Amino acid sequence: MKEAKKRIKEFATEYTVQNAVKKGDGATKLSMIIMGAGNLARKEFVKGILFLLSEISFIMMMVMFGLNALGNLPSLGTEEQAEIFDEATQTYIYTDGDNSMLILLWGIVTIFLILGFVVVWRANMKSAYKAQLRKERGQHIPTFIEEMKTYADSCLNKTLLFLPVMGVLIFTIMPLIFMISMAFTNYDRDHQPPGKLFDWVGLQNFGAVLDFTGDLGRTFWPVLGWTIVWAIFATFLNYIFGMILAMIINRKGTRFKSFWRFGFVLSVAVPQFVTLLLMNQMLQPEGAINVLLRQLGLIGSTESLPFLTDVTWARVTVIVINLWVGIPYTILTMTGILQNIPEELYEAAKIDGANPFITFFKITLPYMLFVTAPSLITSFVGNVNNFNVIYLLTGGAPATMDYYKMTAGKTDLLVTWLYKLTIDNKDYSLGAVIGILVFIITATSSLIVYRHTSAYKNEEGFQ
Repeated sequence: MKEAKKRIKEFATEYTVQNAVKKGDGATKLSMIIMGAGNLARKEFVKGILFLLSEISFIMMMVMFGLNALGNLPSLGTEEQAEIFDEATQTYIYTDGDNSMLILLWGIVTIFLILGFVVVWRANMKSAYKAQLRKERGQHIPTFIEEMKTYADSCLNKTLLFLPVMGVLIFTIMPLIFMISMAFTNYDRDHQPPGKLFDWVGLQNFGAVLDFTGDLGRTFWPVLGWTIVWAIFATFLNYIFGMILAMIINRKGTRFKSFWRFGFVLSVAVPQFVTLLLMNQMLQPEGAINVLLRQLGLIGSTESLPFLTDVTWARVTVIVINLWVGIPYTILTMTGILQNIPEELYEAAKIDGANPFITFFKITLPYMLFVTAPSLITSFVGNVNNFNVIYLLTGGAPATMDYYKMTAGKTDLLVTWLYKLTIDNKDYSLGAVIGILVFIITATSSLIVYRHTSAYKNEEGFQ
């Protein structure tokens, strides 16, 4: 272990690109232009050829499409698809034009390839300088096979992480950058490639969304406010009621504990979307619940409770239905935590004369919060983006003419409004803006709250 740490420290401080440029010999410095030259000069032929081939491939890629992709990126295209009437065939012929979507995509791919080439180039310089120093010091220069064996031993971490890191870069980070770029364009229903081009508009979309006086601002801020209210109630009511039920079931005097746990967890066995769609039908003006209330005489024969048609009723309804969906998961989590609280703590508190109220607030609740604080933050973020409950239960209803192009309803969250903007209204740039704002809000609030929790401040144990 000490030898490995020493090697890592030596590599980090000595085998650097700066040292290679300043202190490298001719072959090492030639590697800045012809990759692999330093390795080839020290008879590391396989490694040198691989570096050289990577440089040749990069140059060919840039010549074939990379330079053109970068050149078109600032304008996102200049020639639109044209429609020409052919007198001979009496039909319309469409000429080829630029496609802003593909231009943006290939531009971003090219930038990532350039960044990847820079990483390979740095590795080439470090490898050349490392081989130079080994030769000057009379040390053994490992063969290609010997270096490959280290990737199954001392560098196994790099081997195991290579594919996951590449997967994250290609399938997560690159698409994210592509979608974030949409927020700075005017890509909407009026600028649909290939028929129409879209262009860069800078921060114009952000200004429109955040403007309190504009149509978008008068929609964004109320929807944001309801999203936060919903997330708070949905998170903490599930947490509190789930904790209370778990404590009641777990206490010594409760009989048939397994039966009660099974009864609550049974709702988890039914897919969530089935439950929500079923509840949507039952809560309609002529649904099962209103019909049953009429038959029992609790409401008039022509009356219906506005579960999904009144703003206040609809918002309360989605919170209550979410309790039905979410509490069983909380019960499972809390049961495991309660059964792992040291019994000695309760015995000591009982000897000191603490009543159940003090025991709960001094032992049970602090222990639960210590263990579940990260999960609680995750639940809050999940509820901010809780698409299923809102979309399947109310669809964002009741609708209102106060919001931008009636794209959002009174129970819509930012995530469901984003969905409607992109899928129904094709305002892709605005959807990207809202997605970025949601990320900023949730990431910032999560980090701030987490840094103030005991789970962060006292990682080693519960006090």
